[in-house]
Amino acid sequence: MAAGKFLMVGAGLSGAVIGRHLAEAGHRVTVIDSRPHAGGNCHTERDADTGVMVHVYGPHIFHTDDAEVWDYVNSFETFKPYKNRVKSTTRGLSGQQEVFSLPVNLHTINQFFRKTMRPEEAHSFIVNEQADTSIENPETFEEQAMRFVGKDLYEAFFKGYTIKQWGMHPSELPASILKRLPVRFNYDDNYFFHQFQGMPENGYTAMIEKILDHENITVQLETEFSAEMGEAHDHVFYSGPLDGYFGYELGRLGYRTLDFERFTHQGDYQGCAVMNYGEEEVPYTRITEHKHFSPWESHEGSVLYREFSRLAEPGDIPYYPVRQVKEKELLAAYVKLAEATAGVTFVGRLATYRYLDMDVTIREALDAARGFAACLDKGEAAPAFFTAPL
Repeated sequence: MAAGKFLMVGAGLSGAVIGRHLAEAGHRVTVIDSRPHAGGNCHTERDADTGVMVHVYGPHIFHTDDAEVWDYVNSFETFKPYKNRVKSTTRGLSGQQEVFSLPVNLHTINQFFRKTMRPEEAHSFIVNEQADTSIENPETFEEQAMRFVGKDLYEAFFKGYTIKQWGMHPSELPASILKRLPVRFNYDDNYFFHQFQGMPENGYTAMIEKILDHENITVQLETEFSAEMGEAHDHVFYSGPLDGYFGYELGRLGYRTLDFERFTHQGDYQGCAVMNYGEEEVPYTRITEHKHFSPWESHEGSVLYREFSRLAEPGDIPYYPVRQVKEKELLAAYVKLAEATAGVTFVGRLATYRYLDMDVTIREALDAARGFAACLDKGEAAPAFFTAPL
């Protein structure tokens, strides 16, 4: 098979993983990104004043059950043990603000209701005295929460936070957003339940730069993509916004974006990496203290972000796809355009208009790279999507 010449649009996880796979197979790969750094929204950098490793676009915690993906990232960067233990400041039943553990667990339940229940007692209490069992088939986020944890816990931990995060009432959101039973009947306060969890010792950007460090890969930062670039390559892998590729000609897909209010502190500001604020009256959703994401390090100073969620406007960084009915209809129209476009494969979070965890992004990138290689071997044209966005 003759060596090809391929263009990766985006130096995040998708472009890096696919580009590395093709480079190792002997192909020439150019990776471009409009930003001055690799890593996309996973970008991390050392704060010059405090030495803290900062997650510039908000925290990213690596967690997966995919052993191959875990081995893959560890082949480029050492992942140190890290468990995400989230706290929430919200009003308790007394009406006073208190600090609780998330996800809702046995400690949260006992503290919130001022009880000392054992697991079986707590389960019976939630199911028989709190949960709204009249809701048999939850269709909305609100119904899902009310069905499983009841009014008090829903209003303390889910309602206000969700309104701020999504800009709409939980009764307007699908139940699927609240995917798992939002309560544990033990004292496990590890936010994630995956087998493999950790943080890259030197940050995500260092890891992605190592993935891109190959003799067959050329990286061009601060470079905007134009359709003419595709003409100089055998195939394009595009990981930017799907609607952006087509110049938003059908309209813009809806996203939520984040504004960060950065501040510093001498010492330990909140004693944990993530503190949620469940009340709607508090304008920000959470405060993140970044030195706690690297617990193996020690820093006197601290860098923190207050996070504010709002609807993305042109020029904003898109974070969370809205995926309401009208967005899904527009997405279907863009998918049809993409499928009629030769020589381009759309990959990753933005190009498939889905919220993806990092491990899923890497899994899909590995699968796309292998699928593309199979197309080359067979002399077939690659599809617009290796993972369907609809």
